[in-house]
Amino acid sequence: MSVFERYLTVWVFLCIVVGIALGQLLPGPVQAIGRMEVAKVNLPVGLLIWVMIIPMLLKVDFGVLHR
Repeated sequence: MSVFERYLTVWVFLCIVVGIALGQLLPGPVQAIGRMEVAKVNLPVGLLIWVMIIPMLLKVDFGVLHR
């Protein structure tokens, strides 16, 4: 396992902490992002979900991308 995979729980926890800190320190931009929605779907969240799902749908093998 790579370092990223081995410490995935730590990375997720750090991202949660950073997200909460950004929400507290910069409430204006965070609220603006929260208001970006269409049909009750937040656009940044929807976009990021697609970025995660499309490589799986296309069966992208990330192991050969560096070649």
